[in-house]
Amino acid sequence: MTPSKNLLLIFTRNPELGKVKTRLAKGVGDQYALEIYKRLLQHTKKVVLPIHCDKRVGYSEAVRNDDMWEASQFQKFKQQGTDLGDRMYHAFAKAFTDGYQKVIIVGSDLYDLKQEHIDKAFLALDTHDFVIGPAQDGGYYLLGMTQLEKSVFYNKQWGDETVYQSTRDDLSPFSVYTLDTLNDIDYVEDLKGYPEFEQFIPLSKKANSSL
Repeated sequence: MTPSKNLLLIFTRNPELGKVKTRLAKGVGDQYALEIYKRLLQHTKKVVLPIHCDKRVGYSEAVRNDDMWEASQFQKFKQQGTDLGDRMYHAFAKAFTDGYQKVIIVGSDLYDLKQEHIDKAFLALDTHDFVIGPAQDGGYYLLGMTQLEKSVFYNKQWGDETVYQSTRDDLSPFSVYTLDTLNDIDYVEDLKGYPEFEQFIPLSKKANSSL
């Protein structure tokens, strides 16, 4: 079998109580935040599994060998770096050093993510240098490239609404394909409209939304 030249990076947080979706936990509590994140992980796996490319899962804390990410399907590594941008930079740099020609990264907290978004992103890299998927909160849910561009990973206020635009500014000299804008789940308000998550919304929040 010919080795794949395409790599999909999936950044995850180890699903531990009190350590995931901390902004969401302020609205629903740590236990519900963990349960929601586990469901988001399962959704992400379902989306990425059929895609024809190599796949690497990057763990925030420690690599787990007995979890949902089977070693037969997913390469595994521990994220290295001082912040999100630094960790992404090292993951991309390693991918290109390993000979991959098209590299895409996605997070694991986007219930709107579909296989078609990632397929379209890989296809776009045939004719563009970069591809980006904007998030409604001003960040992005997907970033792909055919060459390593260090500037996109640094001098960013990660989690801030300026991240997407700042990244686009860094990429102004290059050809960039923009995917659909999607909603990621960071706050309790982001759960509204998803029947799968309605049970986790506090009654007070539901009451306020109906006024």
